[in-house]
Amino acid sequence: MTPAASDPPSSDPPISDPTGPSGPSEGTAPSSRSLLILGGTSWLGGAVARSAVERGHEVTCLARGMSGKPPDGVRFVEADRWDAGAYAGVSDQHWDSVLDVSWQPELVRGALAELAERTNHWVYVSSCSVYADDSVAGRDESDAVHEPWPGSGSADAEAYGPAKVACERACLEALGDERVLLARPGLIVGYGDRSDRFGYWPARVALAVEEQRPLLVPTRSLPVQVIEVADLAAWLVHTVEERIAGTYNVVGDTVSFGEMLQACADAVGGTPSYVEVDGDWLLAQEVEPWMGESSLPLWVPPNGYAGFMDRSNSAAVSAGLTLRPIGEIVRDSLRWERNLGLKRERHAGLTLEREHELVERAAKV
Repeated sequence: MTPAASDPPSSDPPISDPTGPSGPSEGTAPSSRSLLILGGTSWLGGAVARSAVERGHEVTCLARGMSGKPPDGVRFVEADRWDAGAYAGVSDQHWDSVLDVSWQPELVRGALAELAERTNHWVYVSSCSVYADDSVAGRDESDAVHEPWPGSGSADAEAYGPAKVACERACLEALGDERVLLARPGLIVGYGDRSDRFGYWPARVALAVEEQRPLLVPTRSLPVQVIEVADLAAWLVHTVEERIAGTYNVVGDTVSFGEMLQACADAVGGTPSYVEVDGDWLLAQEVEPWMGESSLPLWVPPNGYAGFMDRSNSAAVSAGLTLRPIGEIVRDSLRWERNLGLKRERHAGLTLEREHELVERAAKV
């Protein structure tokens, strides 16, 4: 498979962490903004809505409501964006900002046609999957992107990166550079993450320590770069408050796989025995990279993907992005994993049986 830095959102319900922090929020919010979120009942959209309400803003969420309940304190407008007249319930006022997370170009263009002249500022949550080349580490927002998806109707998941490019282009064409914020996150993680990718590692470290068995890991010098959902949400609200425009890689600081594993061990309170294998060996065993069944989550082959989890975040940090340390992210992810069950069936990752088989096979090499 070709990995994507972030993937089409699931329809799972939103999660609010009752014990964890809602994200960094320093200083006093400016005067209340009217924010329209196209979505707001799923994971990221819900996090943005909660953060904006906490900052004192007037938040409206337009969504089908199929992904869960809207957060407390928002005005909810039920609508299906594929339907004619979907924006009738929000076209009677002028908005300080509109925020859209869709990856479907037709939906983004439809929203722009109805709302571009009714807002001062447009925030589009794109993805680092827009980049055409992941072979070089440390590249910034000037890096080349895919050609935009040229189709009509509903784009399928294989067109995710090009579809996001088409959405970005539509925003810029409708409003111009000075009114549009293009946020390009990488892998979004944290409490409530249902993708099962990042959480695989604190969960498996915990099991390996509890059961005193070895853990299969990729080369520990490989990079890992994620963004915590509350950090991303807080920064998006900050861009609304300051009406920030431009294009930003909204990603965390890069750490090594080994540093992430150490954070997992610290959170668990014990260090397992690691069986470290390289990418060629994993590919020879038909282990899938990145995500999905029979995968080793977050691992990607280094050839051609050196920059996949190692992009520059300096522009976003200069524009106010605040990042929590990897240890805190791991601890929150571990709490979530324990809530779900460490031995449950996963959307991504090796089964325990398959991992045990690979550990035995690696020991014979």
